[in-house]
Amino acid sequence: MPHLHIEDFKNLNFPVDDGTFRFNFLAKNINHPEEQLIAAEAEGEEFFLLSIQDEGKSLLKTDKLTRPSSTYLVHQALLSYAKDSGMNVIASNVIDGKKNIHLNNVTALKDIEYFASNFPQDKEVRIEVGFGSGRHILHQAKSNPDILFIGIEIHRPSIEQVLKQISINKLDNLLLLDYDARLFLEQVPSNIVGRIYVHFPVPWDKKPHRRVISKKFLDEATRVLKVGGQLELRTDSENYYAYSYETFISRTKVKLQINKNQDIAIISKYEDRWRKMEKNIYDITMINEEESEPLQVQGNFDFDLVKTDFQALEKLNSAIKRFDEGFIHIERVYNIEDQNAILFRISMGSFDRPEHLYVLIGENETRYFPKPPLKSSANVKAHQILKEMLHG
Repeated sequence: MPHLHIEDFKNLNFPVDDGTFRFNFLAKNINHPEEQLIAAEAEGEEFFLLSIQDEGKSLLKTDKLTRPSSTYLVHQALLSYAKDSGMNVIASNVIDGKKNIHLNNVTALKDIEYFASNFPQDKEVRIEVGFGSGRHILHQAKSNPDILFIGIEIHRPSIEQVLKQISINKLDNLLLLDYDARLFLEQVPSNIVGRIYVHFPVPWDKKPHRRVISKKFLDEATRVLKVGGQLELRTDSENYYAYSYETFISRTKVKLQINKNQDIAIISKYEDRWRKMEKNIYDITMINEEESEPLQVQGNFDFDLVKTDFQALEKLNSAIKRFDEGFIHIERVYNIEDQNAILFRISMGSFDRPEHLYVLIGENETRYFPKPPLKSSANVKAHQILKEMLHG
């Protein structure tokens, strides 16, 4: 993760606008004064920088919950804050370079609100979960210009590499998203997806709850696939194959195809490596045979005006409320002294796929930061419980 090792952290007289970045406020962790968040804004993105004392070192880095997709933006924000505040940088792994020319005009990288508010439905959709180097999804997009491909990936260098190829090849049928694929599927309308590719997912043998393939994922995949649509799992892990097969076959009704060492039109760099090592490659393909009900989730994420009783709000630190579908957990509380405001870091939603974000509570406004959670039934319920907690 990009960071600056600094001699001493220096504050600014917020807000500060240097023409490229606007730094709006500083939030201090009420229980851990060595941790501070700096609210940054640029190119329509809001995010936090994180100042922390770590094993005797003063570090300035990006907050992983709000980090923007652009690596260039992250690096420039760190350098700008250091320059604006006059901090002495001892060591750095931050690159002070120019933005890749191929990324200046590319519009293929979307945020989750783009899909949640108006999902494109004018052509068949195919989704690849974890596209890595992009070899497979780029080949598919080039070969099928009338189909819309959506690639989901959380590795920033991979995203920028594929964005560059989209620009070079002038592809207009490939969109990218930096998000959790399990949450993304809950925003996809029913019965519109032709293929879902899950090629060589991380096996997570020691943390199986983090695996993409799960009962809930298969339920959502079945809902979004059109009749005849397919979910394709491809893996070199015998453990993942065995686990996935049991998960698929546990469904009340399912149609599967099983293949081993099957040749396909284009292979990833990982598969190329596994084949040279003579590892076996396993395929499980689920063919959907049922029409699903339309997607419907009722509710919103509006807040009533919260009375800023800071002492009462600070007592909510570490509070947890559970319900049938999930939970709401106030993980940390921050004080924003110069704005007479407070900040919560929270996790919310379903037990197996929680969202992590912030809630900013001021005298005149309460809102999620930087953006509201996805509209899922678990998140809507968690939001209602959070409102009750805020009002005592």
